[in-house]
Amino acid sequence: MTFGKRVFDLVLALLLGAVLLVPFTVLLVVLLVKEGRPIFYVAERMKAPGQPFRLWKLRTMTVARSDSGVSGGDKSARITSMGRFLRKTRLDEVPQLWNVIRGDMSFVGPRPPLRLYVERFPELYEQVLRSRPGITGLASLHFHAHEERILACCSSAAETDEVYSRRCVPRKATLDLIYQRHRSLCFDMALIAQTGKRVLLKRLTKRKQP
Repeated sequence: MTFGKRVFDLVLALLLGAVLLVPFTVLLVVLLVKEGRPIFYVAERMKAPGQPFRLWKLRTMTVARSDSGVSGGDKSARITSMGRFLRKTRLDEVPQLWNVIRGDMSFVGPRPPLRLYVERFPELYEQVLRSRPGITGLASLHFHAHEERILACCSSAAETDEVYSRRCVPRKATLDLIYQRHRSLCFDMALIAQTGKRVLLKRLTKRKQP
């Protein structure tokens, strides 16, 4: 990560943290009342081969003893009503501002992968994770919705893993490597703006629906 990108991440994370402090605190109280504990979901992700970190999100599913792997149709019944709202608005990712401040993540980059896939595809992720993982990115914007539709058809953890490995990992990596070749602060700002625009459009569309 370049010095300029790191400074940009820190300044933006601190500004957003200050702006969101009060509304996010209110959201945490609502979640505590409606969903109970735990409020946060903390899971291992990889920022580079052999370098794990703890990714913070708001919990969007009912608690399960063993919860590993990507989310597919086999987990859809566990998503809470508040969880669906959090995912659509991407509010579940606000705690990742802490990961950005710590330096585990950037605002823009590949989504941080599970150790399972980094170890399964070492050569691929050795290239992809030359960019610091991000909250949003080229693959998040242009493949995430398609990925959700693909995985929603999976009815078991094994099927979800097989489909994700075969159909999602290589396509996301292609987009992540395109970003890597063209990354710049201007490109990052454009992707952040696109992400914000997409979230707002989803909210406006939902409000217009009868």
